[in-house]
Amino acid sequence: MPAREIQNSFLQDLSDSLANIREQVGRSVVGVYARRRLPSSGFVWAPGIIVTAAHTIRRDRDIQVLLPAGGTIEATLAGQDPGSDLAVLKIADTDIPAIERGESDTLRAGNLVLALARLRSDHVSLDYGLVAAVGAAWRTWRGAEIDRLVALDGGLRPGFSGGPIADAGGRVVGMGTSALARGSGVVIPLPTIAIVAEELLTRGQISRGYLGLGMQPVKLPDMVVTELSLGTPNGLLVASVAAGGPAEQAGIQVGDVLLTLAGQPCTDTADMLAALARTRAATALTAEFVRGGQRRAVQIMLGERPRWRHCG
Repeated sequence: MPAREIQNSFLQDLSDSLANIREQVGRSVVGVYARRRLPSSGFVWAPGIIVTAAHTIRRDRDIQVLLPAGGTIEATLAGQDPGSDLAVLKIADTDIPAIERGESDTLRAGNLVLALARLRSDHVSLDYGLVAAVGAAWRTWRGAEIDRLVALDGGLRPGFSGGPIADAGGRVVGMGTSALARGSGVVIPLPTIAIVAEELLTRGQISRGYLGLGMQPVKLPDMVVTELSLGTPNGLLVASVAAGGPAEQAGIQVGDVLLTLAGQPCTDTADMLAALARTRAATALTAEFVRGGQRRAVQIMLGERPRWRHCG
């Protein structure tokens, strides 16, 4: 077969494959009207359960879901977690099929992935790109732990946040969002969605521990390290204390240097966030710190991390 014919055949097969994936996955994709102007997207996670992006939910009531067969249906907000940018909606059980789940842990940098969105009832939009990077578990700037980093090679088009990301086999590997990385899209993998969705359906929110502290890394003087027999000179300097917050109530002051939290060294803000991400509110943790050249310890009863509010 001539090279040109082989090339044409390959391109035709690829074109047909993309069209088939759009049709197959698109049956589970819905539109979500919960903000002004452009709807966002979502997908059926289980019968009567819609997963979408939390940053696109701008109101708690009058949420409408755009159905593949046409028309809309009222949805109720089961809960949202700005930390992971996941929200769960409930609708009356319909015949919309749930997504076919793939394996997000098999994705590699360079793999082709497809993003889908439903901005009109009679049309599913499709975009494609590459996985730019994969990595270990990471923590968002809002304090949520995502089980695996999957970064896309560019940003998501308007309305695509909350929609499914599918692999080249047409299996959904996660949810796309533009809210957690500046200038590029990331994929929230299925294992993270499963954990967050279950808690949102059960409790309505994710209860992450909250200290009420603004902190920055600092290196203690050698004399202090020697006199207090510290294992490391590194700690976290308390730069601000939220009024009425858990740390203030426990007596923490600006200028204190946090050494450990719950027995774990705090040499970087990531260490503190890691400890808080694993701990629920209303849990008492021991904090060790240095004040005035003396080593001290207090019990801090963690509070509930304040919920983020959207404008508009």
